[in-house]
Parts: sequence; structure tokens; C-alpha cells
Amino acid sequence: MAHVDAEIASQPDCWREAARLAEVVRGDLPRPGERVAVVGCGTSWFMAMAYAARREQAGQGETDAFQASEFPAGRRYDRLIAITRSGTTTEVLELLAALRGRTPTTVIVGDPASPAVDLAAATVALPFADERSVVQTRFATTALAVLRAQLGDPVTALAADAEVAVRSPLPIDPATIEQVTFLGRGWTIGLAQEAALKCREAATFWAEAYPAMDYRHGPISVAAPGRLVWAFGELPDGLPEDVAATGAAFVHSRTHGWRTVLGSWSAGRTPVDPMADLILAQRFAVALATSRGLDPDAPRHLTRSVVLA
Repeated sequence: MAHVDAEIASQPDCWREAARLAEVVRGDLPRPGERVAVVGCGTSWFMAMAYAARREQAGQGETDAFQASEFPAGRRYDRLIAITRSGTTTEVLELLAALRGRTPTTVIVGDPASPAVDLAAATVALPFADERSVVQTRFATTALAVLRAQLGDPVTALAADAEVAVRSPLPIDPATIEQVTFLGRGWTIGLAQEAALKCREAATFWAEAYPAMDYRHGPISVAAPGRLVWAFGELPDGLPEDVAATGAAFVHSRTHGWRTVLGSWSAGRTPVDPMADLILAQRFAVALATSRGLDPDAPRHLTRSVVLA
């Protein structure tokens, strides 16, 4: 078994621990009304996107997400949150150093002994969610779970959805798919971006991601038989029918279960929260890698952290 398989399977327990931890570190996380920036790189950036949109949706205050290297230095925020599994990523360290003494910063990190901890004003350490695999899975969702719990989302209850996601059969056979497009709306756009990245990283697979409402403004042109559209969260009216007309398969998680248009897959009780649906997408990416003879723990050209000279 690859390390990533075990790490994916451990997410329900990680989310429960995240819910407990959120109460302990509440003072180090954004308060209602604060103007907040959230930064990261790669997967962490996509979690930042999801949290920023979810926080604004919850009425907690203006929240922006940036790739760490693209943070607007002249813009003022009440607090900056940096998400970094290793705590060694060059862009994150440079930004924390630049903001030291100017802006309150909190780092959410897997390694509590990392350099990022020394540069940030506060730390939310998730060593229980750190990973051996290069590909991020449980650290990303656990960081988002802590942030969502602080917003009041029922993360402990959502762990039950995660339990289903780690055990359910995949909604479609990866070997039958030549391309996948992930879609989201609002805070789930970040999840869609992350799902596509997992397929590219783990399986070197052609995967794209878009806001669901923008999908029909061009990207739908690549949909065809043998390709897949996978949507997170709320669906725009008519989207399933438009995808079906292209001959592509369509996967979406609903309160009555995941469904696959043009497929015959179904299950009993299934996750209703999009973050749990991301677990299924992680498993899909790992299955893609295995079917292509690749090692999902060690994607080509990638390391656990990008450290620049």
C-alpha cells in the first residue's frame, strides 16, 4: 500500500482532531470582522481559496486568497494566515519574514519544528496530519477542517461523511476515462482546483478545473465520450443535461448519493459535504496513478517542499 492510501484513509480521524484543536487555537485564528489574507502554494493555495470564500459566505469578514509569491505587498490586512505543510517553502518563508512586525501572522503547519514557526506570530500545528507522501491529502483537508470549525461548520459531524468517502467504491472506473474536468461554485472552486491538481500530480493525467457557471463559456468544448465532468457542491440549473448531451460522464455528490450520468453506479448513504467528496476525488487520482503504472507517493519532478536557492 502506498503511503498516500493510508493518509487518505486517516482523514476522518484527522477531522475529528481538527474540530477539537479549533477550540484550543481559536485566539490565533481570524476573528469575525477582521480583514484577512490567506496564502499558500499549490494544494495549500487551493485550501486558502476554499476557506476565503467560505469565510465570506459565513459573513465573517472580507477574506482574500493568494499564491504566496503573489501577495500584494502594499495591501493592508488585519491578519494573514499561511498554510504550509512543510513550513520550509521558500515563497511562504519570504512573505512571513517581510510581514514580521507589520501584520499579525498565523502559520498552519504540519511540522512544528519548521522555520515558518519561528517567523510567524502564532502557530497552529498539525503534526498528526503530516504526511510521508509528496502528494498532499490529509494535511490539506485537515487544515481546512480547522478553519471551517472555527467558522462554526460541524466538522465533527462531517467526519462521518469522510468515513463513507474512504470506504465507498469509486463512482466510475478510472481506466475508462481519458480526461476529467472538475467544477465548483463559491468555496468549492478551490476544491475543484485541488482535485484536478491531484490527478495531474499523482497520475500525470489531463485534468482541468473551472467555476461551474463558467464551464459552458468555452471549456465544455472538450467534453466528449470517454471524458468525465465531476462537480462539487451546488449545481447550476441545466448543467447535468448539457454535459450529458456531449456524451461525457457526469459525477456529482448529492444528499441522496453520488450519481454518475451515463453510468450505473450508485451507493446507499454517501457524503453530502463537498470536502468529503474531495476525498473520493483523491482516491480517484490514486487509482488513476496505479492504473497507469505510476507511484502516487513519488510524482515525477516533485518534492515535498519547493526550496529555492
